Amino acid sequence: MWFRHILLFACCSLLTLVSTISYASASEERDLMKMLQSVQLAAKKTSYSGTFVYQQGNQIRTSKITHGFDGDTEVEKLEILDAKPREYIRRDGEVACYLPESKVIQIEKNLSQEEFPALLNQNVQSLPDSYSIKKAQMSRVAGLECQVVNFQPKDSLRYGFRLCVEKNTGLLLGLQTLNTRSEVIEQIAFTQIALGEVDKAKLKPSFANVSQWKIENMTVQANVNSGWNVKNLPSGFKKTLETKRFIPISGNVSGTDANQTKSHQVVQMMFSDGLSTISVFVEPNTGSRTEGSLQQGAMTIMGKRLGDSWLTVVGEVPNAAIKQVINSIQFKK
Repeated sequence: MWFRHILLFACCSLLTLVSTISYASASEERDLMKMLQSVQLAAKKTSYSGTFVYQQGNQIRTSKITHGFDGDTEVEKLEILDAKPREYIRRDGEVACYLPESKVIQIEKNLSQEEFPALLNQNVQSLPDSYSIKKAQMSRVAGLECQVVNFQPKDSLRYGFRLCVEKNTGLLLGLQTLNTRSEVIEQIAFTQIALGEVDKAKLKPSFANVSQWKIENMTVQANVNSGWNVKNLPSGFKKTLETKRFIPISGNVSGTDANQTKSHQVVQMMFSDGLSTISVFVEPNTGSRTEGSLQQGAMTIMGKRLGDSWLTVVGEVPNAAIKQVINSIQFKK
């Protein structure tokens, strides 16, 4: 739900020190698992503010993230710095998206937090089933020392990864996605970051007079059982989320048309092996669409008709994994 130029050179050179890889003993593997568990915890418990860049294919996006606390409440603000201005503020289980061109605030339940730098999920313990995980040497990202960790996939249905974890807090500072030739095909990393308490004012929207903007509550049903399932998931992937969304089918894109009443249902299922994710979207097959696939960096998107439904599968995994998933989607009443 959230996103990912000198900056490009900096990003390309952040994690290039990959020699002197050490092979983990049993005790070292336990230490690695503790480190990986700390990555997700650090993303929730550490206060920080920084700018990061996300390179996907030939596209580069820049965002600013501020993470802190209002009392005991975790608050995170994401500012999109390229193209149209957008701000997302996550607070108390909800995400508010601020759209200044239409003066609209879209509010939606926060269903998944698997976005940078909180990329690892509850499946961390199962990561060794899908990847050979090894420590490399220390490196630096945005001026901070970090431990490089390499993930080598055990099959051809997922990519390799290179993480750089800040040595004191465990915060993820950078991540590269690697193809079978160990070439970087996608990367995301901080270019500037400050650790420590943040000013609460920086966790509020930057736009003026937002109290006068229109509020739209997006309809989302969580933890549903739609009847749709994937019969042949790549090994190691487990369902982490299933939702139903009701998407407007008339009026403008941002949903500000007062006469807008119609919507159609979109089912989303998310699957993860602890690091890689695959999302399946099922919606009515309306209008003329062309079956096929598209690749951008590590991201593959594939669309296909199935009866009266249109299936879209999206994931940062190889084409073969997306094809395996989309060809095994079925509905059971």
